[in-house]
Amino acid sequence: MGSDLLAAVCLVAVLEGLFLFAAPRGWKQAVEQMLSMPDRQLRVIGAICIGAGLLALWWVRQGG
Repeated sequence: MGSDLLAAVCLVAVLEGLFLFAAPRGWKQAVEQMLSMPDRQLRVIGAICIGAGLLALWWVRQGG
């Protein structure tokens, strides 16, 4: 379990790095837009991402 979690965190770091490497200007624009959004809206988006990620993880682990 611990090694799976560490592998997942490492994969997140790789993906974040890819976004910054491939499209730094787009990443900056996205951050600027997020800074202007209300906290509640960001929380809702975050909750949706968490839910979608958990569903996808469950599906993959089931052999989907």
